[in-house]
Amino acid sequence: MTGYDEQLRDLQARCIRKKKLEAAVAELRVQRDDYTARARELERVSREEQADVDRLEGRSLSAFFYSVTGKMDEKLTKEKQEAYAARVKYGAVAAELAGIEEDLRRYRSELEGLRDCEDRYASVLGEKTQAVKASGGAAAEEVLRLEERLAYLDNQKRELEEACTAGEAALSTTDQIADSLDSAEGWGTWDLLGGGLISDLAKHGHLDDAQALVELLQTQLRRFKTELADVTIQADFQIGIDGFLRVADYLFDGIFADWAVLDRIHQSQDQVQDTRAQICRVLDCLRSLMAEAAAEQSALRAKLEQLVANVPM
Repeated sequence: MTGYDEQLRDLQARCIRKKKLEAAVAELRVQRDDYTARARELERVSREEQADVDRLEGRSLSAFFYSVTGKMDEKLTKEKQEAYAARVKYGAVAAELAGIEEDLRRYRSELEGLRDCEDRYASVLGEKTQAVKASGGAAAEEVLRLEERLAYLDNQKRELEEACTAGEAALSTTDQIADSLDSAEGWGTWDLLGGGLISDLAKHGHLDDAQALVELLQTQLRRFKTELADVTIQADFQIGIDGFLRVADYLFDGIFADWAVLDRIHQSQDQVQDTRAQICRVLDCLRSLMAEAAAEQSALRAKLEQLVANVPM
């Protein structure tokens, strides 16, 4: 039976991988639609913001009005900041969309190589089943059943471990973002008390760090969600990519007053902690599922060992 066993283990792993990839592709298609819509909207906003800058720098009535009222520099600076913020947000979403397209290409290519694995598995399993029945041993059929279940649990644990790895990476990044925001908050408070240029530079330096980490976290959350596409979790969980983009909005938007800086930092801190709590809840569920699978494996191995030991030879 060794030849059958090796083929079945390999084909079962392929079937499980195929199921995971199909779920991932379905999830990525949803993500692609969401990001495409957001990219179009941000591209439109970016064009409009840049048009506002162009009008003020040209010979428009708006430019004339702000010029005669002495507020041209103030208005132009504000419009340039808003245009810059719009470009940055559009660039981040466009980059994420490109990542989704690349993942889709990679997964579809792998799926092509797994196209007939389920038919092959059924064929080999049928051949082995007939061979076991031909041997006339009831114990042999039970051994087959136990080995199939053990192979399934091995693959399930591997998929759960991959999801855990993705979640733990995202969790680590949320902690780094929280650290950067905490530091920015401290310097922002000092700035209000008259800290001057040094505190202002330090504050925005930490906000720059947080901004870069937010972009990384968005990618990690998307991948975590993709890993979970074929995992059933009994919990009220939804990684809010759109919700987390609001953190990026707080950090990308132009900030004009120190009080506004602190207010946006506080809102970002709240969103980061909410996201962290969601990730932790899912990781707890994944670890619980892994423990259940390990416990079942242990019990099945003991049963298999006892069964084999009691088969008369």
